[in-house]
Amino acid sequence: MARSREKLKAAPRTEFGSRSARRLRGEKLVPGVVYAGGAEARAFQAGEREIRAVLAGGQALFDLELEGTKAVPVVVKEQQLHPVRGSLQHIDLQEVKLDEEIQAEVAIELEGAETAPGVKGGGVLEHVTREITVEALPTEIPERLVADVSAMEINDTLQLSTIVAPQGVKFVAEDLDEITIATLSPPRVEEEPEPAVEEEAELVGEEGEAPAAEEGGEEAEGGDSGEGGGE
Repeated sequence: MARSREKLKAAPRTEFGSRSARRLRGEKLVPGVVYAGGAEARAFQAGEREIRAVLAGGQALFDLELEGTKAVPVVVKEQQLHPVRGSLQHIDLQEVKLDEEIQAEVAIELEGAETAPGVKGGGVLEHVTREITVEALPTEIPERLVADVSAMEINDTLQLSTIVAPQGVKFVAEDLDEITIATLSPPRVEEEPEPAVEEEAELVGEEGEAPAAEEGGEEAEGGDSGEGGGE
């Protein structure tokens, strides 16, 4: 659980449009917007390195301090990444009240994969659901959730219902048993090429016989015409 909050310092943004956004990104700055319920949204800009440093801590809640204003607690509402480079293109933040519950996306990490019997037996472990929506007070939002897969055998499936939610946290889902966190499938067996080679050889043999029969037929026809010519 988060015990202290990171602080992101940002500057108000007064220029808008795609040209302005490209200029900011060229300067390693990221355009953003912070929403505050019914209040007017505020546009800002902050260094990409500073934003990533705050988010790297894994804390769902941090403080945003715009120049000339008091710092306010916020959570990430949405962030857009470049599809190729992965650089941060835009970020939306949501101002929150510390005494009101909110919903937030929390990452799920797998633990114990290297000791799982199914993995040791050559099985393939797949991480199906990587994050889940939770509801809690902003200060109670966990940095991450851990799913223990150390006991999984081949053909086992791990559901969200096996993860115990931290105190004060609720999973936002109708049926926890319907959400698959991980699966452990049997080893992937590569198809042997021998049958294909044998089939190809048979086809070649069949194709090789056909021309011989046709040649024999042509010789026979040639012989008949020759006899006719002799008469």
